[in-house]
Amino acid sequence: MDIYSIIEMVVQDWIWGTPLIVIVLAIGVIFMVGSRFFPIRHFGHVMKNVINNLTGKEDKGDGEKGLLSSIQATAVAIGTTVGVGNIGGVASAIVIGGPGAVFWMWVAGFLGMGLKMVEITLAVYYRSEDLNGEVYGGPNYYMNKGLGREMGWKHIFKIFSFLFAFGFCFTYIVSIQTYTVAEAVANTFNWSLLVTAIVYTVILYIMLAGGLKGLGKTAVVMVPFMCIFYLLGGLFIIFREASAIPECFKLIFDGAFNGTAALGGFGGAAFSVAIKTGMARSVFSNEAGWGSAAMVHATAKVDHPVKQGMFGVFEVFVDTFLICTITALTIIITGQWSSGLDGATLTLSAFEVGLGSVGRIVLAVGIFFFGITTSTGGYAQVEVVLRYLLGDRPLKNKILAFYKWTFPLPSLIMVAIAVFIGMPGAYLWLISDMSTGLPIFANLITIAVLFPTFLKLLKDYKARYMGIGQIDPNMTVFYEDKVRKERKENA
Repeated sequence: MDIYSIIEMVVQDWIWGTPLIVIVLAIGVIFMVGSRFFPIRHFGHVMKNVINNLTGKEDKGDGEKGLLSSIQATAVAIGTTVGVGNIGGVASAIVIGGPGAVFWMWVAGFLGMGLKMVEITLAVYYRSEDLNGEVYGGPNYYMNKGLGREMGWKHIFKIFSFLFAFGFCFTYIVSIQTYTVAEAVANTFNWSLLVTAIVYTVILYIMLAGGLKGLGKTAVVMVPFMCIFYLLGGLFIIFREASAIPECFKLIFDGAFNGTAALGGFGGAAFSVAIKTGMARSVFSNEAGWGSAAMVHATAKVDHPVKQGMFGVFEVFVDTFLICTITALTIIITGQWSSGLDGATLTLSAFEVGLGSVGRIVLAVGIFFFGITTSTGGYAQVEVVLRYLLGDRPLKNKILAFYKWTFPLPSLIMVAIAVFIGMPGAYLWLISDMSTGLPIFANLITIAVLFPTFLKLLKDYKARYMGIGQIDPNMTVFYEDKVRKERKENA
């Protein structure tokens, strides 16, 4: 058994095996039922809230504590979720699990809308303020305050917090972004993979120079453009081959429950592999349950946690049901899914078949933009974890500066290793999946335990802003405000 087979076994049978799949599905169902299907029943309200923020009608956060505006935080988060995972990740899922993996991506996305709403809401509620008056939050923060302080689970919180921080910081060492972007651009223009990766790294350094605030301003401009740019190209291919759409969906649904037989360059995939790869790639792409996007959203200027939490519904919808679906249908409808290609190269080939050589160039440019926003968003997320781990230690600023200026290097080194030893793209995606498993385990269990807190906040939001129920005048919508209020009353 070679090293690739061993890693594939570890990822598919252990990290992304049956236990994690059951936990994701079970907690997703519990959240949907417990919230009375809020993301679905009130989808119109969610979209209205998002649109009002996009147009500036609801973004009243200048007087609120926060580092980014709601729309900037959302742009950074979407820029992170809508990235190379939607292009290379979806392609790899189909290569490993067959067209049936797409169905399980949809299932994970449907449940993920509730998961992401809960974790973002909790991240905003439990966030902390540093010495500079800037707010930060995320899984480590709600593990500490929710499990550790409120529930008294000090030892359990420390274990979960370590698992999350360790697994998440591992993404600093193992990152797929630079490889995927370099692979797409280099293959399109016949450039050197390593040279392309170096150029990308230089541009990434320029982007990071402005810090988190600079990333927020840039994301607001880039993210809408890149999403529309990609969607239009994919939709053109799909509707041009409209007669093949029914057969395309037949392959997806048959493969989801019966597996997919070997065809062309596709070696075949069992039913169980379709589930595992579809679920894994969905979570990697839309980040629901991972807790990563929650760290960016926690910096938003917002007056109620649920307001920001609803952006999680919007993000998963855009990521999974629009971008990922467009990628999957394009790959399947052009027949390239069984070509033997994988990763971004497969998606590039599908666009080239659908749009000609221009299509490949269009997608390569799109992947470049996706990669930049994903990489910079990932940088912001790990920074939040580091800020939590470092607290107010004297060396904090120096360590953060070191992280900032070394962040792009491990990803570049991975490209160099892949080039010199001939490592396939699917192999790198398996390694990437390994880094997501640990944080997801710790985060999912935590938000399940803290779900009653979310329900209280949701109840308060519905009373205040939707006219459903009565407002509780004693309700505080931020944890630190609640602590200060209790201290004042006790004094």
